[in-house]
Amino acid sequence: MKSVPHATSLRRAPVQRRSAERLTRILDACAELLDEVGYDALSTRAVALRAGVPIGSVYRFFGNKRQMADALAQRNLERYTEHVTRRLQKAHKGDWRAAMDAVLDEYLAMKRTAPGFSLVDFGNQIPVGARHAGPNTRVADLLTELLSGYLDRTPDDDLRRVFLVAVEAADTLVQLAFRTDPNGDEAIITETRELLRAYLGRVLD
Repeated sequence: MKSVPHATSLRRAPVQRRSAERLTRILDACAELLDEVGYDALSTRAVALRAGVPIGSVYRFFGNKRQMADALAQRNLERYTEHVTRRLQKAHKGDWRAAMDAVLDEYLAMKRTAPGFSLVDFGNQIPVGARHAGPNTRVADLLTELLSGYLDRTPDDDLRRVFLVAVEAADTLVQLAFRTDPNGDEAIITETRELLRAYLGRVLD
């Protein structure tokens, strides 16, 4: 499993294994502290202390806490992609309902268990990254590329738009589910799944 985000989110990409491990500790510490103190109270000094690294090591990779949050969001997306990919490898190719379940279930699992995810997500909660590449657009693009081959569909603008609408709808409803219940209101999640099946079925059946 990848632990290091794409190098473009970093001041300097790790080259040696020791440096990569230090970056992983920094991001792990950032995620833990987000759960404990929130984004506003997060500081690079606290992250360095929790990670057991000099403050200079944090600034080697990140200029500020916003860049750390962006890197954590990218790492979340990479891990999410790997989880979904593993699920799809076990599913019957072409079964879009199984694919949709994998996409939603793995997101819910991260929402419930991944440190810092409730605040950073893929960048939705704390706006990070470029304005023209919103987190849900990135997720929709990723799903288009990931699922088009599995579904034997052309990854064109039409499919991309369908996935973007599905991602935006699911994101709104899942946030509602977790506002209603810290573990995710199961009734709302069930309604979300039914809504996605009805919408995607119109296009993918």
